[in-house]
Amino acid sequence: MTTSQPALTPDADYRRVAATGVSAAFGTFGELLQGVLPEEDGDFLVTLPVARWAMARFELVPDSAALQVWPAHKRKALWLTSMIMEDARRSAGGVLKIDSTIPEGKGLASSSADLVATARAVANALDEPMPPRRIESYLARIEPTDGVLYPAVVAFHHRSVRLRARLGSLPSMAVVSVDEGGAVDTVDFNSIPKPFTAADKREYARLLERVTRAVARQDLAEVGRVATASARMNQVLRHKWSLDPLIDICREVGGLGVVVGHSGTTLGILLNTAAPHCPGQLAVAAQACQELVGNVTVYRTLSFP
Repeated sequence: MTTSQPALTPDADYRRVAATGVSAAFGTFGELLQGVLPEEDGDFLVTLPVARWAMARFELVPDSAALQVWPAHKRKALWLTSMIMEDARRSAGGVLKIDSTIPEGKGLASSSADLVATARAVANALDEPMPPRRIESYLARIEPTDGVLYPAVVAFHHRSVRLRARLGSLPSMAVVSVDEGGAVDTVDFNSIPKPFTAADKREYARLLERVTRAVARQDLAEVGRVATASARMNQVLRHKWSLDPLIDICREVGGLGVVVGHSGTTLGILLNTAAPHCPGQLAVAAQACQELVGNVTVYRTLSFP
């Protein structure tokens, strides 16, 4: 979405034209699955889009060469803006404003959503094409990235920043979430050597096949089983003390499974919102999670046409 004065053309004096671009990107609740496949560039994840967003607004500033970002700590978004401006051969300055409802450092793709929203907002202001592959090429120069630029559940190579496959969409689920506290830096986490064996990698390949079929069949129970298996396997990389108790709570309330931020601090119980007993399940699960960890947030997953 763009609002501007007369459209920019290659021959226009864009320094005299003020334009604004806005866009948004959703976050994810951790990953349904994350691990390493038995192939080159095997690091991958499967997204779980949720109804939390990062919103970006970029305003070109005529007769200025300075780029600014608010909040000031969103330096990666400012770096991305400068790359796009340079490639578009625009010497004007601008102000980038990001407003996000996604908690930072928790494994919910907050940084990825910031960057995707920024790329689209800047492109809108400049009237530049910004297809997904172009966004991926920029983000690969900045940091490992979730696949939040695709409106679907996707398998994504987060280290090399490229799409593996669109798996489709799932019916809406509730995620009764807890946060063990602290924050995790995505770049630091992805620099840790992964101690997965050849057998582990084969198991991740099997889990990817299972979740691919489950999404195609809209099989939420199988999706939950794969998410729980992935959470367990991730314990060797980032141990979560509350995982086993949360799996017990999930079993007691009849939940689908447990999903985690593999590179973050969050865990959540998946519930089928279409089930008639979901409100009761949610209330019992939330109370038990509150007693276990001391904080509870309920997220809703996104479905796509």
